[in-house]
Amino acid sequence: MKRFFLQAVVAAVALGAFGLAQAQTRTIKFANQNAKGHPIVLGMERFAELVDKRSGGRLKVQVYPGGALGSDQANVSALQGGTLEMASMNSGIFASLVKEFAIYDFPFLFGNPKEADAVVDGPFGQALHKKLEEKGIVGLAYYELGFRELTNSKRPIHKVEDIAGLKLRVIPNPINVDWVKALGANPTPLPFPELYAALEQGAVDGQENPVATIKGAKLYEVQKYLTLTNHQYNPQSVVVSKKFWDTLAPADRKVLEEAAHESAQYERTQSRAMLQSGLEDLKKGGMQVSELPPAEVAKLRDRMKPVIDKHAASVGEATVKAIMAELAKARK
Repeated sequence: MKRFFLQAVVAAVALGAFGLAQAQTRTIKFANQNAKGHPIVLGMERFAELVDKRSGGRLKVQVYPGGALGSDQANVSALQGGTLEMASMNSGIFASLVKEFAIYDFPFLFGNPKEADAVVDGPFGQALHKKLEEKGIVGLAYYELGFRELTNSKRPIHKVEDIAGLKLRVIPNPINVDWVKALGANPTPLPFPELYAALEQGAVDGQENPVATIKGAKLYEVQKYLTLTNHQYNPQSVVVSKKFWDTLAPADRKVLEEAAHESAQYERTQSRAMLQSGLEDLKKGGMQVSELPPAEVAKLRDRMKPVIDKHAASVGEATVKAIMAELAKARK
């Protein structure tokens, strides 16, 4: 009888310990707009693996690609409210909260990935992420969406003037509206989850996104012409809700920070390795790919200069000077 009693006590203790462990497990929802298989989603999946391993299973990351939890704008509100734990999105989207983030959307700001890495991983990128905290969001690291290209269903673009008159979907923020207007095209701000249907129905003629996003969203099904312009580079902020962050123990915060930085390096490597194969896949999908001649790229830059000047005044002279100083160091 005594033996059975002891067995019962041991079983009860074990069950209680299991229940406590279960209670301590935290589930982190991690949202993004891109489709499964996109470099950003691969980075998120790597992040989930790292967090699970390094937390001993106490932290579980659930990845939600393809806009499953709503638009970027909806995700920002959910992060601030604490109903969404994490997201990765274009850093420029945060300009609605912190005006200085608009600088990441400046056309032709970065000449190559090395310059972008130096800025986002250095003091400038960290300082901008720090500014988000008073808005209820904590920045952990930067993935990349990459350099943006132009697509449309109307005509091939061989010169800047060919862009005029096109109705182009843009990320919903002022600088993107302004540079499209500067080219004589008609900007239509739309959340990304609405883009495919808008192109399919002819509500817009074209859009601009990096190759991996065009492929992942299957935009080749509703767009015929791709023009390589590299007119913008998008860093992607990996962010966490401050309401959630404040509930974590220091050791768990460290796990998330380290996993974010390590997965960022992995994500950028995947993004850059997949660029050429992505272009080939788009051609196989029926897209006609062209590249603007250097003279036309120079003309494109000139058209965008007034837009840059206007928004430079908005983000502030100190911000412009700080990023230009970082770029100057990266270009040495």
